[in-house]
Amino acid sequence: MPGTGSASPESPTTSDNAISGLLTNYIEIKNALVADNDKEAASAGNAMANTFDNLDRASLTPEQAKVYNDIVEDAREHAEHIGANAGNIEHQREHFETLSQEMYDLVKSVGANQKLYFTNCPMYNNNKGGNWLSETKEVQNPYFGQKMAKCGSVKEELN
Repeated sequence: MPGTGSASPESPTTSDNAISGLLTNYIEIKNALVADNDKEAASAGNAMANTFDNLDRASLTPEQAKVYNDIVEDAREHAEHIGANAGNIEHQREHFETLSQEMYDLVKSVGANQKLYFTNCPMYNNNKGGNWLSETKEVQNPYFGQKMAKCGSVKEELN
C-alpha cells in the first residue's frame, strides 16, 4: 500500500515499484495454484515472463541489480514453464517452488510495496517442504491446492 506507514531503515525502498508487476504476476500464479486452476496459472506465468522482459531496472541500486541479474534468467525460465504447462498442474507447482525462492531473494533485496508472508508447507515434495510468498497471513497452500489448502505456516513477514 504505497503512501501508508513508513519503511524501516533497513528496508529497501528505492525500487519497490520496479518489481510490483512481478509480484502481481507471482501472486496471480500462487492464487491460481491454490484454486487448482492450471489455465490461470499458465496465463499468469506467461504474463510474468513478459514482465521480466520489460522490468525497469533504472531504479535498482547496484546491489539490487546484482541480485536481480542473479535470479532473472532462472526465474523467467520457471515462469515460462508454468506458462507452457496448462494441463499439468503438478509440473507447474514444481516450477513454482523454485520461482518462489527466486522471488523471496528478490523481495529481500529490493523490497516490496506491500506486506508479504513467507510461508512453508512441510509436507510438500515428499516432506522436504516448499515455501512461497503470500499477500495474506492466512495460509493458502499452492502446492496441494484445495486438497490441503490450509497446510503450512508463516515463517517470516516481509515489508
